[in-house]
Amino acid sequence: MRKTATAPHPGHPVRHRARLLPALLALSLGLGQGFLSPARAAEPSVAPATPLARAFAAAWERQPLAAALPQRQDAARAQQEAADSLLAQPPSLDLSTRTDRYNRDRGAREVETGIALPLWLPGEKDGTRALADARKEALDARTLAARLQLAAELRSAWWAWQQAGQDQQVAQARADNAARLASDVERRMKAGDLSRADLNQAQGAQAAAQAALAESRVAALAAARRLQSLTGQPPKPADGPPQTEPEPAANALPAGLADEDGADAEGAATAIGHPLLQDLAQRSAVSRRALELASRQTRANPEIAISTRRDRSAAGEMTDQTWALALRLPFSSTPRNQARIAEANADLIEAETQLRLERQRLAQEGETARAQLDAARLQLAAAETRARLAAENRGFYDKAFRLGEADLPTRLRIELEAFEAERQAVRSRIQAAAALSQLRQALGLLPE
Repeated sequence: MRKTATAPHPGHPVRHRARLLPALLALSLGLGQGFLSPARAAEPSVAPATPLARAFAAAWERQPLAAALPQRQDAARAQQEAADSLLAQPPSLDLSTRTDRYNRDRGAREVETGIALPLWLPGEKDGTRALADARKEALDARTLAARLQLAAELRSAWWAWQQAGQDQQVAQARADNAARLASDVERRMKAGDLSRADLNQAQGAQAAAQAALAESRVAALAAARRLQSLTGQPPKPADGPPQTEPEPAANALPAGLADEDGADAEGAATAIGHPLLQDLAQRSAVSRRALELASRQTRANPEIAISTRRDRSAAGEMTDQTWALALRLPFSSTPRNQARIAEANADLIEAETQLRLERQRLAQEGETARAQLDAARLQLAAAETRARLAAENRGFYDKAFRLGEADLPTRLRIELEAFEAERQAVRSRIQAAAALSQLRQALGLLPE
């Protein structure tokens, strides 16, 4: 008989705790799995805060590496399990038989059955396990580096789309103002206050504004399509100004950028915060483990074989059974072993050299990005001041033109100056936000 679950009564704390224990246990197991799996820990566990972070999450789901990542993780775990095996390779079964049926045919028979067990060389098992662990960590580092490279491409497309959208809004405002001014000039021309030449100038300015608006729409559409090719979904324009990413600390610098010797790349792999450096450090660790394993695999694996033989010399005679224990020790192949060691050593030297150069490049890139951010903020302050002054002048001259105290060419010039100032201010805001995003990219920080 199935019991119906009921809600816990407030007067039964024991039942309440009994129901909480399984939930707490499941929660602790889930947290433990998150800490034990670095690759999955790199994935965002909560809903991204900014639209850029949400776009990045959608773009990562479309990546081939993300689709194949579970299978690669299974392969890495399988290599670790194989390294923990008691045997170097799977055992083999030997079966053989002999008979004189096709020559003398006296009933002689012989059947031999055996099994061969490949053995580890001294130190090979530990070296194989260390190489499997290094490859597993290298896969996690490669995944994080791929996410950062995708972030760079997405950030470029994202801010290009934001700037194109802001340019379109400014162009729309310019076209609306030009249309209102042309309508006002036409009304005053009919009243005899302005000439036909003034109307031609106003309508020419309106046509130029409409042409600029059409151009901005095409640019915005192209930028949106580029962004959609990454995220797989059409971007939705924000209602307010574009939301910027969180600003890193003033002295933020990934660990390992200041150390340029690269002598202990493997030991510093866990201390390096930049994903690109983590990737190169783990590649260096894999090359080092491969070199150590190659130096231990000086020959093929020895084998121990256990076999039994049943035979009779003629028909009607008794069958004898014997047992055998054999040990096979392959000789060393010096040229082949030296080739493997030299190749592994070359990979190690290449990885460590590339790590040292990348560390220097990223340090310089971080300094340049911070300087660009400071310059962009200074330009933004100047552009906003210019836009504010130009807007005030536009208001003054608009009022003066309506009162007949200013001519139309001056009014059009002030309108164009105000438009250019506003467009530059909008672009400076986008450039400042993009510079902040570029600084986070240089520091190895993903969108959030």
